[in-house]
Amino acid sequence: MTASRRLHSILSSVIALAFVSLGSGCMSTTAPTSSATTGTNASTMAQILAATNPSDWQPLDPENALYLELATGRVIIQLAPAFAPRHVANVKALARDHYFDGLAILRVQDNYVVQWGDPNAENPALARKIQHAARTLPPEFDRALDPKMPFTRLPDGDVYAPEVGFSGGLPVARDPRSGRMWLVHGYGMVGSGRDNAADSGGGTELFAVIGHAPRHLDRNDTLIGRIVHGIELLSVLPRGPKPMGFYENPEQRVPIRSLRVASDVPESERTPLELLRTDTDAFRALIESRRTRREDWFHYRAGRIEINNVPLPVREQTSAQRE
Repeated sequence: MTASRRLHSILSSVIALAFVSLGSGCMSTTAPTSSATTGTNASTMAQILAATNPSDWQPLDPENALYLELATGRVIIQLAPAFAPRHVANVKALARDHYFDGLAILRVQDNYVVQWGDPNAENPALARKIQHAARTLPPEFDRALDPKMPFTRLPDGDVYAPEVGFSGGLPVARDPRSGRMWLVHGYGMVGSGRDNAADSGGGTELFAVIGHAPRHLDRNDTLIGRIVHGIELLSVLPRGPKPMGFYENPEQRVPIRSLRVASDVPESERTPLELLRTDTDAFRALIESRRTRREDWFHYRAGRIEINNVPLPVREQTSAQRE
């Protein structure tokens, strides 16, 4: 086994390739630096993760998580109520009314997105009825910048925003001059589809990024969270042959068994995940380890990193941790 494969084997048990985790508490907004006092100056990510303490991790909040059930397995979405509170509440209401059960994945566009919703949404006579939720909402493209929110800023700049980093475990951009902050599009991020009007979406159609980071969408749609488990169940789906990846025939669509708020699922049937907090020294050391790769395979160390190249670790809780 090559060194790179050994490293991949070590990391695959604890790393999800989607962005993850809800941090807590308040922290400095300065750029992260390596810490000689914690022994992380020359550490690899695998070594940093192996040295983490239980306090560096936190359980996924079941009240702010969704289980998307497909025939092939479960996709888990971490919600972001701090950034899109009305959309998150609306999607949870839709899930609790079983709105998505029996609907379908309608669109899989290569190197872009998977989108799901009601195939009959444009036909009032056949469209799925909404019970306790709203069909459309005002957009939540960004929010007021709150200096009290945790924000771990990346040191290397960004093309699309004055500042980028992580707040509460989510990839975030900020503009101190305008006083606004917003979620960043990247692999595994989940958003609410809409038509041309900014207020034409509400969560009845959702999409997940399965390709390149479409940062041009930042502040153009409402992001509600990101996938923390099961992204591969979406990324391997057959691509739709029609423009924008829509499926041509109904039989090509992928059925959705259900979409549930995790807290509504019996505890014995939940997937117990915990996420590396982004307001810790361990996470700041992880960022530095990815900026200047220390693994033997690397002969050139970039010394910089962009927001969508910072992995956010996820691991399954043991039974002892859950007790």
